[in-house]
Amino acid sequence: MTRPWDELRQRAQVHLPGLVALRRHLHTIPEVGLDLPRTQTAVLAALDGLPLDIRTGTACSSVVAVLTGARPGPAVLLRADMDALPVREESGEPFAATNGNMHACGHDLHMAGLVGAARLLNEARSRLCGSVVFVFQPGEEGYDGAQVMLDEGLLESCPEPPVAAYAVHVGPGRPGTLWTRPDVILAGMSELTVEVRGRGGHGSAPHRAADPVPVLCEIVGALQTYVTRRHSVFDPVVLTVTRLRAGQALNVIPDTASLGATVRTLSEAASRAVRSGVTELVRSIAQAHGAQAEVRFTDRYPVTRNDPAETAFVSEVAARLLGSDRVTTRHDPLMGSEDFARVLERVPGALAFLGTTPPNLDPADAPDVHSPHARFADDTLAEHAALLARLAADRLAVGDTGRPRGGRA
Repeated sequence: MTRPWDELRQRAQVHLPGLVALRRHLHTIPEVGLDLPRTQTAVLAALDGLPLDIRTGTACSSVVAVLTGARPGPAVLLRADMDALPVREESGEPFAATNGNMHACGHDLHMAGLVGAARLLNEARSRLCGSVVFVFQPGEEGYDGAQVMLDEGLLESCPEPPVAAYAVHVGPGRPGTLWTRPDVILAGMSELTVEVRGRGGHGSAPHRAADPVPVLCEIVGALQTYVTRRHSVFDPVVLTVTRLRAGQALNVIPDTASLGATVRTLSEAASRAVRSGVTELVRSIAQAHGAQAEVRFTDRYPVTRNDPAETAFVSEVAARLLGSDRVTTRHDPLMGSEDFARVLERVPGALAFLGTTPPNLDPADAPDVHSPHARFADDTLAEHAALLARLAADRLAVGDTGRPRGGRA
C-alpha cells in the first residue's frame, strides 16, 4: 500500500537540480544584516507561480509565504534565515562570492531548502490539513531579525496561531545525517565591551602617563582564568575576546584602550554570575594600575530551548525519512546562539542540525561554519526540503487537539 508521503524523498530529488541552482545563485549575492534586497528578490522569484499568500516586511527584507491546504486545520511555521556574514570567501568554490561577504553559515542552503519544501507541499496540497507558514528571515547573525519580525506581527499574521515551529540548520557532519536534543540546544549570547581609561602621553616616557594598553592586556588574560576558575564545567561559560583597539600613532600612548567579547551561557544563573564577576574583576585590575574601566554587557539572544515533545517528533519523522541510523540525539548543547530562540519562546517547536560536509572532507577536520573556507554539500537539499515538508504535513495531521508523539505513517 502506498502511503501519501512515502515518495517524498523521490519527489524531492526531482526538484534537486533547481534547488542547487538556487542555492548557488544565492551564494553569489550574499548580503549582511536586515536589508537584503537582492536576496529577497531571489527568494520571491523562486516562489513565483506557487499559490501562496506572500507579504514582505517593512523593517527588514523578510518574506512570509502562506500555503493553505485543501482541508481545514491549524498552522505550522517553518523558518529559514537569509543573511550572510562580513567574511571574505576563500572556499575555492566556482560560485564563491566576490563582494566581501559570504554565506559561511549555510543560510543559502536554508533558503533553498525552504523553497523546496514549499514546492513539495504545494504538490500535496490536496492532502494538507491546515496552513504552512514559510518564514524567510533576515538578520540572524547578530541583528535579532526574529525579534524584528515578531515585532512586525509575524505570529499574529498567521492564518491560525501556529501549533509548532521548526528550523533546520546545516553544519559539519556526514551528509544527510541529523541531530537534535530536547530542552537547551544552544546557548544564550551577550556582548561584552570594556573601555580602560588611563592618561595618554609620549611613547618614550610611559612613567609620565597611565598607559591603558598593558592594563587591557592583563584584563584579557584574567578573563580566561576567571572563566575556568569561577564557573562549573557543568554550567559552562564561554567568553571569547574578539576585538582589541588602542591608539593611532606608534609614538603616542593613548588615553583609552578597549576590547569586545562574545559571552555564551546556558543558564540565567551563569549569566548573572558572569556579569557580576567580570565587572568586579575588570574594575579591580584597572584600579590597581591607576586607571578606570567601564564595563558593558548587552543581551543579544536568549538560550534556545527545544520543546521535548516536538523534538521527539522531529527525531521520529527524520528517522522514518532519512533512516534511523542517520538520526542521533546529542548529549550536550552547543555554545553557539540563534535568534530562532525568540520564536521557540512563543511557539512549541524544535531546531535540528543537518550534516552537510562534502563527502571528500572529514567532518572532524573540515572548516567549520563562519570560516572563510567553509564548504557545504548542496546535494543534501533534497533531504533538507523533504524533511521540512514532512514535518509540516505530519504535524498538521496531528492537529491542534494534542501534542505529537512521533511521526505518522
